[in-house]
Amino acid sequence: MNRLLSLLIPLAAGMAGAQGQSTGPVSGNQTLEKIQEQDCGCESGALPDVLAIVAGVRITRNEVAEPIREEVQELYRQVIEMRNRELQIQINSRLVEAEANKRGLTVVALLEQEVMAKVKQPTEAEARAYYDQNKARISGEFQDVKATLIDSLAGQRQKEVATGLVERLRAAADVKVQAQKVTPPATQAERARIMATVNGQPITSGDIEDALRPLIFKAQEQLYALRKGVLDPKINGILLTREAQRRKITIDALLAAEVTAKLKEVTEQQAQAFYERNKGGIEGGGDFPQLKERITQYLKDQERRKAEESLAQRLRSAAAVEVFLHAPQAPALDIATNDQPSRGRPDAPVTIVEFTDYQCPSCAQTLPVLEKLAEEYGGRVNLVVRDFPLQQHAEAFKAAEAAEAARAQGKYWEYVRLLYARQSALDVSNLKEYASQLGLDRKEFDRVLESGKYAPQVQRDVQDGRKLGVDSTPVVFVNGRRVVEKTYEALKASIDAALKTAVKTARAKGQR
Repeated sequence: MNRLLSLLIPLAAGMAGAQGQSTGPVSGNQTLEKIQEQDCGCESGALPDVLAIVAGVRITRNEVAEPIREEVQELYRQVIEMRNRELQIQINSRLVEAEANKRGLTVVALLEQEVMAKVKQPTEAEARAYYDQNKARISGEFQDVKATLIDSLAGQRQKEVATGLVERLRAAADVKVQAQKVTPPATQAERARIMATVNGQPITSGDIEDALRPLIFKAQEQLYALRKGVLDPKINGILLTREAQRRKITIDALLAAEVTAKLKEVTEQQAQAFYERNKGGIEGGGDFPQLKERITQYLKDQERRKAEESLAQRLRSAAAVEVFLHAPQAPALDIATNDQPSRGRPDAPVTIVEFTDYQCPSCAQTLPVLEKLAEEYGGRVNLVVRDFPLQQHAEAFKAAEAAEAARAQGKYWEYVRLLYARQSALDVSNLKEYASQLGLDRKEFDRVLESGKYAPQVQRDVQDGRKLGVDSTPVVFVNGRRVVEKTYEALKASIDAALKTAVKTARAKGQR
């Protein structure tokens, strides 16, 4: 079920290429990088010529740009490609939605009928044949990867059938693509530029930019991380040189005295404890004696990095350091909260939206933090939960349906606490048993769960989440802005900042 929405875009990549993405010849003072930056539209602002001043020493934009030029160019290229692809996605989506409306179906129901129902499930023999042909690049024995291979083959078939559906819909529709190349609007007025029409209905530059806002922000974060990854070592290098000169020793001697000499030995007990905490996720696996040396070296490297960071922080605090490279601010996205599980007043000045997966361990840890904050802030915060079952969690989608069935009987929060507490037991029989434990009407609960009544609602959440750039869980938004760190302290800081902004906005409106 949670693969369905991805089937809307099977032709997008190929068709985007057909639109043409060449920037044309470079002339005059325009460099290829400048042209790509303009076509990308993914910079959060103009970079200053000087990115930092460290004890009077200037670090320029060009010094930082040169080591990462290729990575930046590749990031620009990916966003340019995605902008062209987004036009095709919107065309395909509108065609599928129009066909669903014509038949009186939901998009999910249409894809079930026209794609899922027409795909023959791959057999074990077919999976085996694929494995034998490709085992040189497949890690693991056949029995270990069989389920994954069958799922992958099924996905390929579904995409082929979906491609045929979109091709038929395009052939029968009036689709006009008016833009040879999809570029970002240079002005607000250019947002109205028509990029294509589908049966006379326009797709504008603004439609594409709005859909790409999460992607653009992600690109801005990556650009910032790339530049910071060059700038920080340059700052630290200047400070180390300055400190070594002050002490009249070499940089190596300074590091030996302030880092190496302060490192503590990693004990076998520490390595064993690390192994016990992480053995399920260690690449390659193995028992402790096999992994002991690797783990010990990893812990030593961690300790060295911490010591180096501590030294750099001490040197920074004692020096005159100005940094003019700033992290991009997350955009405030419009997120629908109607007909969703919530705690608080709908008109609260701050709305927290969490996209969750009931098989996700991190989600189980995050919800109590969010509930605690919602309780502490009272009527000033509205907590809303939306579903985003991940494809790798086979039972998460049905669990999300079950949570909706429990919500219909007024027991959503109690039910999801059971789901989070028992993440290894979320098959349908257990989902029904949890309903009994909470005293729900089992006959009604079983009926709606078996009918798939809430599947379109869960799928709608998945579709909306993807549009917002959600690709993992948990993802938390505070007044539409994505919060990276989900600790109590970080979330509280985000809520406080949102409350201050809300107060300023209210005052500004009152003064008009």
